[in-house]
Amino acid sequence: MGFLTRLALIVAAAGAVMLLAAGPGTRLGVWDFRTGFALLRWAAYAGAAGALLAIIALFAARPRGTALAAVLAALVTGAVTFAVPLEFRQRAQRLPAIHDITTDTEGPPAFVAVLPLRAVAPNSTEYGGEAIAAQQRAAYPEIATKALALDAAACFERALAAARDAGWDIVAADRPHGRIEATDTTFWFGFKDDVVVRVQGRGRECRVDVRSVSRVGRSDVGANAARIRDYLGRL
Repeated sequence: MGFLTRLALIVAAAGAVMLLAAGPGTRLGVWDFRTGFALLRWAAYAGAAGALLAIIALFAARPRGTALAAVLAALVTGAVTFAVPLEFRQRAQRLPAIHDITTDTEGPPAFVAVLPLRAVAPNSTEYGGEAIAAQQRAAYPEIATKALALDAAACFERALAAARDAGWDIVAADRPHGRIEATDTTFWFGFKDDVVVRVQGRGRECRVDVRSVSRVGRSDVGANAARIRDYLGRL
């Protein structure tokens, strides 16, 4: 196996290790999310470099057998390691840099029980008003209040069951006030996002509003909207 092939393998593998470690390291508290994002960026650089070295080795050394397999492994590993952070970055650029999504932008549900859990969180639960609402409407026009043909009590139980089914950690289930508060943890980076569900009954009908807010980060890269969309589907 030639020098270029070995170098391509080492560089591509190093990028893959950074990519795989970025999220779990953040989730376990080994480093903060900024370091995790930096690892994603350097993983992309290493992946691109590894793939480029593999291409050079492929044409310069014309490897065969085991050497060819090694070059192809470096090429595929490097390409995938580059593509994953690139797709994440492109998605972040396509979506607005907001982290507070709600079905009711005029009167968003308020948090009560989760506030102590957010005491040191950089992001506030104070809604940003029309500036945020306009960006949400442009990016996520489908996020809207859900109406159900149920009375208030049955609607609340349906809403609570959907929250549990979504895997959220229930913080409060206030039936008299029709409010459910919960925390959801993202899979890869372990970000804590808080959710409040408001149930309002009108005879044999009810309206369900949901709000999801990240504790850290300027942009949620669509996570809160996806969470609300999934929850409304479970109703």
